[in-house]
Amino acid sequence: MTFCVALLGGSFDPVHDGHVALADLFAQLLRPDELRIMPAGQPWQKKSGLEAGDADRVAMLKLAFEDAAFEPGKPDLVIDTREIERDTPTYTVETLRELRAELGPDASIVFLMGADQLQKLDSWRDWEDLFALANFGVAARPGYRLDAAALPPAVAAALAPRLGTPEEVRESKAGRVCLAHTLAVDISATELRAALHAGANADAAQREKLGALLAPQVLDYIQQHNLYKS
Repeated sequence: MTFCVALLGGSFDPVHDGHVALADLFAQLLRPDELRIMPAGQPWQKKSGLEAGDADRVAMLKLAFEDAAFEPGKPDLVIDTREIERDTPTYTVETLRELRAELGPDASIVFLMGADQLQKLDSWRDWEDLFALANFGVAARPGYRLDAAALPPAVAAALAPRLGTPEEVRESKAGRVCLAHTLAVDISATELRAALHAGANADAAQREKLGALLAPQVLDYIQQHNLYKS
């Protein structure tokens, strides 16, 4: 059986239940041997920068993911900080080239993303080269579609011949795409940070909402370390 690595990247500013749900969904569909979580260093598409520091984002990732069940067939969990350790802006194609060189030509690498990222894939650096480096697992959250009409024409054309079942993607080294329409969690990181900024001024409803969006241990960490204060 092909060694399979599922890779979830992002700013994780902060990590929330939507990230965990996305990873869990594909852990069930693909049953990867390894789940690699990769926080971004300097994401080039985020002009305003990140609010939480690198060490805090890594600490929150460990809290959010290390106790997650991801059953059946729990994969090995790796928090990969290579992008944080770079001094240059983060580009996915460079990371995948590096990871492919490390894992070798026979491993299955599945890059996980949400439908919102797929809808702007053609704005990524060397995006067409990504399919030679990895497979893709894409999940649609409420309000986002994965059909061709919802995608840029070039992206839709690139995806059409690559679509496959979870089993086909898991056993492919690169170039296949698994679409999942069953991610029911819909969390906006921007709205989440706004609620966190409200802090002590938040009303009961806002505080209850925060508890539904973040793992309790992550929310405790944010409060203890005074993160996301206005």
